[in-house]
This record gives sequence, C-alpha cells and structure tokens, in this order.
Amino acid sequence: MRKADLFQAISEKTGIPKVDVLVTMEAFFKEVKDTLKSGENIYVRGFGSFILKKRAAKVGRNIKKNTTVNIPEHHIPSFKPGKEFMQEVKKIKFAPGKIKKEIED
Repeated sequence: MRKADLFQAISEKTGIPKVDVLVTMEAFFKEVKDTLKSGENIYVRGFGSFILKKRAAKVGRNIKKNTTVNIPEHHIPSFKPGKEFMQEVKKIKFAPGKIKKEIED
C-alpha cells in the first residue's frame, strides 16, 4: 500500500474528504519527525512507539578507495509495535502470494 492508497482508504472508511485526510496525515508525519529530531520518543497506546536508537561509533571501510572511515556515534529512528498491534498481526496466516486473516470461531 502506498501513501496515496492509505489516504484513500481512510477517506472511504471515515467519510472525511481525502484532502482533509491528506492534511491531517502530513501534519502527523511532520510532528513525528520534529519530535524525534528534538530527541523525544512518541508512545501511542495500543499501536506502538516511535523511538530513537543509539548506534555506537565504529570503523567502516570505503571499498572503492580501500580506506577506513570512522563512523561517529549517531541515532536512528525506529518503530516498536505495541502488544495489541502484535497480537493482531500474529492472527494473520501467510500463504504463498496471499495474506489471509484467520477467522475466529
């Protein structure tokens, strides 16, 4: 699913105009980026957490020039799914080429 497909699906399910969904979602994405840039994590109960992970400094290699490169300590964004979210995903059965949700009795 692409971003445009996501906006369309939300618009159809909620009855909110697609333009309003687009503006809201873009504001959400921007807020997540800005909050993580400021060094703060975001916790959404029942869904998951947007967190920063620390990567230690290390020595890498530039293969083309055959030289070592010092890579400084840095942080990367990460998503950690919540417990309820993980339980929903675990209910999905994967078949070759298709994803089928298991029907509960």
